[in-house]
Amino acid sequence: MNIKLLSFFTGAGFLDIGFLESGFDIVWHNEYHMPFVTLFEYGMKSMGYKGKKCKIQNTNSILRLSTQQIQLEAFGNNPKPDIFGIIGGPPCPDFSVAGKNLGGLGNNGKLLKVYLEKIKELQPTFFILENVPGLVRTLKHRQYLADSISPLTELYSIDLKILNALNFGVPQDRNRVFIVGIKKTWLKQNRDDLYHRFENSPLNCSSPKEHILKEIAYHAYNHWYIWPENNRYKNIRDNVNWHQEPVPKGSIPIKPNIPDELMVYKYICDDNLINIPNGNEYFVPRSTMFSNVLEGDVSKKSFKRLHRYRYSPAAAYGNNEVHLHCCHPRRLSVREALRIQSIPDSYIMSEEVPLTHKFKAIGNGVPAMLAKAVAHSLKQTMSWRDNERI
Repeated sequence: MNIKLLSFFTGAGFLDIGFLESGFDIVWHNEYHMPFVTLFEYGMKSMGYKGKKCKIQNTNSILRLSTQQIQLEAFGNNPKPDIFGIIGGPPCPDFSVAGKNLGGLGNNGKLLKVYLEKIKELQPTFFILENVPGLVRTLKHRQYLADSISPLTELYSIDLKILNALNFGVPQDRNRVFIVGIKKTWLKQNRDDLYHRFENSPLNCSSPKEHILKEIAYHAYNHWYIWPENNRYKNIRDNVNWHQEPVPKGSIPIKPNIPDELMVYKYICDDNLINIPNGNEYFVPRSTMFSNVLEGDVSKKSFKRLHRYRYSPAAAYGNNEVHLHCCHPRRLSVREALRIQSIPDSYIMSEEVPLTHKFKAIGNGVPAMLAKAVAHSLKQTMSWRDNERI
């Protein structure tokens, strides 16, 4: 089934990569920040994508987009497809614990509500909203989310879950909250099994706003949606003996019996990286801190040095703050950071874009392997035929 998607807040396209690799057809993109537009279009072309898949169709702010304009740009003069979806991760600094924490009052925070309003106007068959866990873990942000999403509960069955990239084979301890909504009418007609699960969920109630608030706060309900899982890496952060202490100077840590793909050395201790596009792009080190911080010391807010045999902390880069390489006195290169976000080496960032914008785009993005897991579960849900999964 060739399911069409509209992508809001596209950024450099990491969420898109996961959905494209799962077989979705993304026909429209919206990105306001021009350096990100350049990165997306160059990067997607470098991966071999053509046509609409590597073009930002609209570079206006979501605040200036009309429903009619979006539909015309996405579908031309044709009617909306019987089945189509919307994906997007509204800017998250206002909901981040490490960010401004302004919530819905912030210039970025208010865009979440606008995004949900666009969903209500366009009425896709399904939608995905991705954001930082602070959106559901902080009381005032939960209240804002409940207020914003409540108008959708008449049309959509909604579920949400915090997923950690490490549990899907990404070498990074990165939690993201995903909210999925599927039209009740479609669900009842095509997936009566899931609709029955939804009917028995606390989110199916006469006062959705209050229940959303309560259930978001404690995640204390049985999910009706079948969220993705990878049994190979399930709960691996807490179930194996990772190196915990920084490595003394002059010492070399012993490699533990942990899947190689979950440890950063596989991605950044590669002598051939200098010959790969973006492999030699990093901020020039100017501080003695680059030499003095011990390998594996990630205790401070800045100057976190990665441990070669451990996963990376969340790649939340900004203001030129990028994690330090485990074995070299410098910050990570663009390619190393992309690899930690599970972006394939075929995705190349344009030389024309300054490093600051590149690292911000990388830090904003969803790890591609996590996005692909979410996309695959959604594709299975929407492509169910004859009681069999594709």
